[in-house]
Amino acid sequence: MALAHRSDLRNVAIVAHVDHGKTTLVDAMLRQTGSFGDHEHVDERAMDSGDLEREKGITILAKNTAVTYNGEHTDSPITINVVDTPGHADFGGEVERGLSMVHGVVLLVDSSEGPLPQTRFVLRKALEAKLPVILVINKTDRPDARIAAVESEAQDLLLGLAGDLADDVPDLDVDALLDVPVVYASGRSGLASATQPADGSLPDSENLEPLFEAILKHVPAPTYDDEAPLQAWVTNLDSSAFLGRLALLRVFNGTLKKGQTVAWVRSDGSTQNARITELMMTKALERYPAEEAGPGDIAVIAGFDDISIGETIADPHDVRPLPQISIDEPSISMTIGTNTSPLVGKVKGHKLTARMVKDRLDRELIGNMSIRVVDIGQPDAWEVQGRGELQLAILVENMRREGFELTVGKPQVVTRKGDDGAVIEPYESLTIDAPEEYLGAITQLLAGRKGRMETMVNHGTGWIRMEFIIPSRGLIGFRTNFLTITRGTGIANAISHGYGPWAGGISPRAQGSIVADRAGVVTPFAMIALQERMTFFVGPTEEVYEGMVLGENSRADDMDVNITKEKKLTNMRSANADSFESMTPPRRLSLEESLEFAADDECVEVTPETVRIRKVILDQVQRGRETARRKRQD
Repeated sequence: MALAHRSDLRNVAIVAHVDHGKTTLVDAMLRQTGSFGDHEHVDERAMDSGDLEREKGITILAKNTAVTYNGEHTDSPITINVVDTPGHADFGGEVERGLSMVHGVVLLVDSSEGPLPQTRFVLRKALEAKLPVILVINKTDRPDARIAAVESEAQDLLLGLAGDLADDVPDLDVDALLDVPVVYASGRSGLASATQPADGSLPDSENLEPLFEAILKHVPAPTYDDEAPLQAWVTNLDSSAFLGRLALLRVFNGTLKKGQTVAWVRSDGSTQNARITELMMTKALERYPAEEAGPGDIAVIAGFDDISIGETIADPHDVRPLPQISIDEPSISMTIGTNTSPLVGKVKGHKLTARMVKDRLDRELIGNMSIRVVDIGQPDAWEVQGRGELQLAILVENMRREGFELTVGKPQVVTRKGDDGAVIEPYESLTIDAPEEYLGAITQLLAGRKGRMETMVNHGTGWIRMEFIIPSRGLIGFRTNFLTITRGTGIANAISHGYGPWAGGISPRAQGSIVADRAGVVTPFAMIALQERMTFFVGPTEEVYEGMVLGENSRADDMDVNITKEKKLTNMRSANADSFESMTPPRRLSLEESLEFAADDECVEVTPETVRIRKVILDQVQRGRETARRKRQD
């Protein structure tokens, strides 16, 4: 073996908790390296290209870009491939794929919030992969910044994780973690410094030069065996209207060339020869045709109709497959099937059939390794398993926008059998930041959901940080109640804590549902008569059907009502007739809020135009019999 390295190349991933500024920092790196044309219009957070990513303000898919850096201390231009990874634990599969492409990690930590659960998650993945870490304290200009304390917390986290992984990760360089380089930055302002600024101040610099210098110094150049045959690993998938399926891959050894015939090693172990019809590289946010890609390069190839993530492109004369990518097990599931409500197909052009739904779920499996689709023995519904509620809700939202009509079940946890045969369930490590006056209400809420407080810290700012261990079941439907009791000020973040013993029953939501007892059109007269006892999710003139959930009851029991009742016509005129000004506007639930609100006997009807909550059993009489039967069994 003759090891060589690419001094003109660096591959680095930017990892952080949600909303700590990864994508904004990448924007600044792109602009300062002249990656955009002089007259090119580029939106803020350019790396978040999906509609849902822009709407939610989070990164969902790992993406890569490339900047050409030519600083004062470089003899020739250096290409820095930057992988922008999600910060939410639900998209951990994307994080793991991103880390498989790089040789170092830039860990971003907010100067006020400090390390949070997803910070621990992404950092643990980086240490497991033995990647060097550069710590960046971002948003130093926040008025509530506490830079020195956050730096100390981040270093404590690094060393704590290193201690936890010492037995599981051989050759982990703990000494290197004692001397992790630290950069202080404001991604929004495009500034970075190696000198710690005062709390709430911008870094003492004119650009991001100190960050680029740290990357060149501490992230190793790609190494390769110049005598080894071609080895390239598929890490992501894309598609093109002209080229079909595209495979994003990292070249480990050898050289890829356009028109080259290669060995394609599939995930089942079989091998076939195929030709690379197109080869592309990335610059800024665009791909451009290239003739070849060498060791360490991140390239895109076409010509492989059903290639999948984790497969290997190799030399046909010396096939050496690379290992498959390992992904954490799913913990949350929901049933997704065709729309079975009485209002199905009211709008022409929607995708309604079971075959269409199944084909779409199968397509999702190709590019999303952390999703599983399980056959439950029904011709028109399947169980979809994932890493969290948000991940599954985004899948449903994407399908809704693509024209599908669906019936989506309430999220459930994926249980297992323990070594002793007993049922075990997934747990979460939950971190909460909230004003201290809500301490009692929060602890009471989580106690009812089987949460166990581990630590509580008061920074003296009027806010407290609490850490809980809680069953994943306890977080289903938690967010809405939490925001209500903290008046929208609380911040909650959770990450997987592994599996533990079944925690027992968790009390359902305190309020019952208001359910339509017949089909028809909502009338203002009926809503005015009922609104004092309930909160409505529907408005006047909307079409409803028997078994559809109309709103939230002020009591714990469900209530069947006639929301279509009309005022009787008389020849007498009332002084307060038609006083609709007092009507309370309906509360409109998003898809995620609807999934949270749904009770165990309810599901969600999803169409491109609307989201409705409904009972699984629509018929009132049949539903009553089923409820009575369950009570007898209990």
